[in-house]
Amino acid sequence: MVTGVTGYIGQHCGAELLRQGYEVIGTMRSKEKAEAVREGIAKVAPIDKLTFVEADLTSDENWSEAMAGCKYVLHVASPFIIGDPEDENEMISPAVDGTLRVLSAAKAVGVERTVVTSSLVAIIAGKLSGHYGTDSWSDPDEEIGTYARSKTLAEQAAWEFAKANDIDLVVINPGGVMGPTLTGRVEGFSLTMISDIITGKYPLVPNICIGFIDVRDVAKLHVAAMTAQGAVGKRFIASSDEPLHFKEVTGILKNAGYKKASTRQAPKFLLKVMSLFDDQVKGLLPMVGERQTVANQETYEILGWEPTPMNQSLIETAESIS
Repeated sequence: MVTGVTGYIGQHCGAELLRQGYEVIGTMRSKEKAEAVREGIAKVAPIDKLTFVEADLTSDENWSEAMAGCKYVLHVASPFIIGDPEDENEMISPAVDGTLRVLSAAKAVGVERTVVTSSLVAIIAGKLSGHYGTDSWSDPDEEIGTYARSKTLAEQAAWEFAKANDIDLVVINPGGVMGPTLTGRVEGFSLTMISDIITGKYPLVPNICIGFIDVRDVAKLHVAAMTAQGAVGKRFIASSDEPLHFKEVTGILKNAGYKKASTRQAPKFLLKVMSLFDDQVKGLLPMVGERQTVANQETYEILGWEPTPMNQSLIETAESIS
């Protein structure tokens, strides 16, 4: 089972599983998007073993029934709102409660292993420049933004449940996820960021560094985590060895022909002013001037990660939404 198969990462996870011969049940809140998702996945994978089922993270209904007979679960679904919502529980409650619903159903029906998609923000949000590993946790009581808080709390809840109920759990913590979207839709932080860059929405770029990974690599790591020996009970950082500065990102895109991409850096005081009117800029403020590197060696060694070159990933992202 892949929860949230309508999403950017979820679709690629479904596609990777299908390419490897697995039968895939994809969950979605409503089957309205089923045909679009099917068409998107069909571009890159066979779909004869793909089915969909309705299941909502905010409801107990249908999770156990839908999951019955599944050997593995990839819990990818998570709410995302660009900027901070007025009520943070719009994002936090579905993230935490939804994760516990999925894990409870997995335990009830005897799933062999569950892989949960967390985020690098559950490790480094609010941190100063430095080197961070899987023993690092973001502090949800600090001002780290609602998305980072939701991912941190959801992952902490997952580990607590796994320990209390003796289930096999693996967590993937991706950095900024790039790579082609299968549907052409612009959704989530990374795709929105690339769209804004290539359409000239950023006349100036912030002084921030982001660790990236290709979405197809994220999918491969999820599938590897289902069966890899030595993976159970571990977090895996899925992010580049060295972060890219925003100017490097825009420079790659500019050199690829996206002439509206700017490489001029914005002063921090201007970003502070802009954050009063733009939630997306507000979400970037804590990252300004910081540069974090990560300990990702186990991702290479245990899950066999072979990173897609980031310039290729960035250009293919832009091409998929242009």
